Amino acid sequence: MRRIISLLIIVAFAGFNARAQYVSLTNAEFTKLGAILKTDAEAKKTFEYFQATADKALTETPNPIEEITSEGMLAGHPDKVKSLKAVEDADKIYALALVYKLYGNKACLDKATEYLLAWAKVNKSSGDPIDETKLEPLFTGYDILRSSIKADAQKTIDIWLDSIAQGELNSDYAKPGQSTATNNWNSHRLKIIAMIAYAIHSDKYNQIIEKEMAKQIAINLYADGSGYDFKERDALHYHIYTLEPLVMAAIVIKRATGKDFFNYESEKGSSIKKSMEFLVPFVTGEKTHGEFLNSKSGFDRARAKNGEQGYVAGALFHPNTAIYVLELASYFDIKYADVVLKSFPQGKHKHDWELLLNKVRSH
Repeated sequence: MRRIISLLIIVAFAGFNARAQYVSLTNAEFTKLGAILKTDAEAKKTFEYFQATADKALTETPNPIEEITSEGMLAGHPDKVKSLKAVEDADKIYALALVYKLYGNKACLDKATEYLLAWAKVNKSSGDPIDETKLEPLFTGYDILRSSIKADAQKTIDIWLDSIAQGELNSDYAKPGQSTATNNWNSHRLKIIAMIAYAIHSDKYNQIIEKEMAKQIAINLYADGSGYDFKERDALHYHIYTLEPLVMAAIVIKRATGKDFFNYESEKGSSIKKSMEFLVPFVTGEKTHGEFLNSKSGFDRARAKNGEQGYVAGALFHPNTAIYVLELASYFDIKYADVVLKSFPQGKHKHDWELLLNKVRSH
């Protein structure tokens, strides 16, 4: 009898592990991905970037920073340069995690754990979602690795990530009356909290995430498909910048709970789907838009004056900047992948990895 109970516990635990990774891929999905990489030359070519990043990361040391500070700074500012260099570790952790999970390279697990612990012991949450959104690959990488990391290290990393989620939850930028409680900042804030909550399996954020997602869709997006950020900045650049985190959060929530926030429609008639549809004609060339012409942000003008590409008032929107959000959205509707492939038929795309992931993700 005791043997039967033990076997049942093992089976239940295995079943839990098989569906425990909501931010990245489940074990079954990684098996499918591995099979594709063995037989599909194009997929293998896409993966080469991650293999090369992981190989290089194995020879380097972690570069954590106490507080990421890049938001609101012009390109070239020393603090911004230092922060952007430090957060390259997030991409390294993700690449190491992929190589470990797909090919069982124990050295990659050990090195990724080293990076994660270094950040957990040094980095402090600023509550600034525009800075902390740069850790997104780290959140996904940890989701991949968490069940393989030793308990003491896992606890240290969990506590650190939870402190980031708490920092975002209690951020001054999220207080009522602040534009940052409504605009793209809040979309990134919700994405960060959702990714961390489901990576560390913390139930305490569940109701908050769902309530705040519904609220953000109602106040950040409009029934005609445009949104607060587009109106404030007069730029599809910022329409995309609020959609990217909302779509990512919607994917994670759908995988974790089954609730579909992509197609969810607020009482005001707004939805992520409608805002994606608003974007599509500007990608296909049916419509054009001169960016930042009527932006209300002085920072946009400062960046243009600083010579930063893409911020010159009146410069036409570049459709290729929408590739990533379209490929993310293809998780919910494959037609967005078709838009990418038809609009940009020549060569590989920077974010084709998302299309590959969507081939193996359960829907």
